[in-house]
Amino acid sequence: MTGTARKTRYEEFSAYVSDRGPALLRMARSLANNRSDAEDLLQAALIKTFFAWDRISSPNARDGYVRRAMVNTQISEWRRQRVAVYPTDEIPDQRVDDPTWKTDLADTVHRAIGRLPDRQRTVVVLRYYEDMTEAQIAARLGVTLGTVKSTLSRAVTKLRQDADLTIDRATS
Repeated sequence: MTGTARKTRYEEFSAYVSDRGPALLRMARSLANNRSDAEDLLQAALIKTFFAWDRISSPNARDGYVRRAMVNTQISEWRRQRVAVYPTDEIPDQRVDDPTWKTDLADTVHRAIGRLPDRQRTVVVLRYYEDMTEAQIAARLGVTLGTVKSTLSRAVTKLRQDADLTIDRATS
């Protein structure tokens, strides 16, 4: 036989998750209420995918399989959480939350990040929005790991001292 040995099922799956994990997590975030629920949803879908790994014939079908597993898992969760409705003569008072605080907060954070110097803004976006590691950021920007760490530290310090974010934290 010639040189290349076939990867084991575990090695193939691990490589797939390492490569596609951030994109799949973004998909899970669109289905779940928060990051931790999205991580749980993705983990459940990846477990289902791992057990079906040998049946997924085309590498191009893997993302679709994981997405479908996430959607099915989320629908099952919604059904499990469904609250029974009982008829009553009196309608109870219901507290209504104001969902605009989320967009207000996102807008405040966006403006605060926009006030950072270019390099700090770039590092913050790559680290916290693109979910890249510090080593990946250093490679992308062509700088040392220490430069990325110090730039990120200074940026976070500036954001913590930003007047708009301070006021927003105090009022929420």
